[in-house]
Amino acid sequence: MSVPATEGVARAGAWHVLRRGVEISPELVKGVWFTLFLALVATCGRILVPIAVQQTIDRGISGDGGVRLGLVLGLVGTVAVALVVTAICSYVSNVRLFRATESGLRTLRVKAFRHIHDLSVLTQNSERRGALVARVTTDVDTISTFVQWGGLLLVLSAGQLLIATIVMAVYSWQLTLLVWACFLPLFVIVRPLQRRVSVAYGRVRERVGDMLGSISEAVVGADTIRAYAVQGRTQQRIDTAIETHRRSAVRAQMLVAVSFTGGVLVSGLVVAAVVVAGIALGVNGGISLGELLAVLFLVQLFTMPVQMGTEVLNELQNAAAGWRRVIGILDTEADIVDPGEKGTSLPRGPIGVRFEHVTFAYPGGEPVLRDVSLSIPERARVAVVGETGSGKTTLAKLLTRLMDPTGGRVLIDGTDLREISFANLRSRIVMVPQEGFLFDLDLAANIAWGREGATREQVEKALSELGLLEWAQGLPRGLDTPVGQRGESLSAGERQLLALARAYLADPDLLVLDEATSAVDPATEVKLQAALEGVTRGRTSVTIAHRMSTAEAADLVVVVDRGEVADAGHHLELLERCEPYRRMYASWRSQTSQPARQPV
Repeated sequence: MSVPATEGVARAGAWHVLRRGVEISPELVKGVWFTLFLALVATCGRILVPIAVQQTIDRGISGDGGVRLGLVLGLVGTVAVALVVTAICSYVSNVRLFRATESGLRTLRVKAFRHIHDLSVLTQNSERRGALVARVTTDVDTISTFVQWGGLLLVLSAGQLLIATIVMAVYSWQLTLLVWACFLPLFVIVRPLQRRVSVAYGRVRERVGDMLGSISEAVVGADTIRAYAVQGRTQQRIDTAIETHRRSAVRAQMLVAVSFTGGVLVSGLVVAAVVVAGIALGVNGGISLGELLAVLFLVQLFTMPVQMGTEVLNELQNAAAGWRRVIGILDTEADIVDPGEKGTSLPRGPIGVRFEHVTFAYPGGEPVLRDVSLSIPERARVAVVGETGSGKTTLAKLLTRLMDPTGGRVLIDGTDLREISFANLRSRIVMVPQEGFLFDLDLAANIAWGREGATREQVEKALSELGLLEWAQGLPRGLDTPVGQRGESLSAGERQLLALARAYLADPDLLVLDEATSAVDPATEVKLQAALEGVTRGRTSVTIAHRMSTAEAADLVVVVDRGEVADAGHHLELLERCEPYRRMYASWRSQTSQPARQPV
């Protein structure tokens, strides 16, 4: 079984993670150079203000010729036009950035969701479902916040620092050195602090997944929680998850506050230092009043990106933590690999199945199935029976390739399942699990899910052929009856009837039923068994059964005992020669008071 490949990603720095993210979602940087050009134009527009201030004071007001109103008005008009151009460029660059970001994050979400679905059931079960949902939702949202707000701002801040430094140096190289001397210690301290922020935000993202997992379990299992009166215990579990998230978030924000406050403190000190040093230079004639005011404006343009930069770097660490989790799931190797277009596509028709020395073990556990060899002929109705934990359901999952054997191979029509494309395999083999999942749609839409493009008439025809149309029409709104989330508006038996109707509409060549009639009442079972007679006719069917009436009617009964196929044959033959089967049959007969069918 694969596990999320997070170790290598977790050790990677934020910038490495961002590069990986761009490789996964190249739309993020589509047209980025033109967007950056527009943003830099907007940044340069801000630099014109201090230059205009200096020129207005030194030449327009305090010059040798006195007040030059025309120059002042010209400078004001130039700055006004520049600010309009700056606003337009800023707007266009932001719109382009938002479009590219949403397109790239859509790709990231789709890839993450599809990859999660490509992972085997075992891999999915290695992480709580709420945490998997967080990978596609909240973790991606942290990336969105950084890219749309901080990513461009970080680049522009670097550009603004460079331009402000150059213009300041033109006015006074001494004050420029003073500004950098004040900020250099902060730049040195920020890097190790950012590493701690990165670790802290990584824990926050993990706690978010845990919190969502606890909450989603409580919502899905609400009926069970109420039935066992464990609301208090459940609430305590959720409260613990929320409190753990709160503590980790507070720790991260405390580190953020340290870096941000440091930037604010140094910025204030820089302004004070520049004022004092500038006055001293001015007294000695080293700088004019206009130049000093221009430098003070430029210091503000310098300190603003420094202050914002610390905030942006913190958001970068948060985004990198989210990105690591998304990349971690994308880097998890899919152990059930779809051969895709390179795979084999078999023609439609009755399916023959063969297990060749199949062994399967869950990670870290003993083999659940051991050296299973079995042949299932075409069009045979097969019942697989065995005690709980004997390996019956595992056999069904291997047959439908929800899992792959750890040894041996499973073949249909002589071809290894691993060589058949998923599209072809899923169209030919359909499994009805013990708990058939229903979508929050109406009855007809849930049934139509079995076949793409199925019409209302086809749904009604399928129900009619199964003898279930009268039942469906007897529901409050007939076929338009909403089933609710996970089918909560229907009884357990009704949910299974609907799942069977969906499978029948799919018209598979091999139908696998995993105890799909276990929750049906006796009256419904009689009608359902008659319908199943028509469903299985002409196609291969494998039923994982705990009701021995299914075995009595089967063409072939496979007895699974302690991970091995103890025997296979007809019901009457097994009663004669197979002790495990005879024991199971006798137990079932004593519980149901069924008359025994003796061998003849």
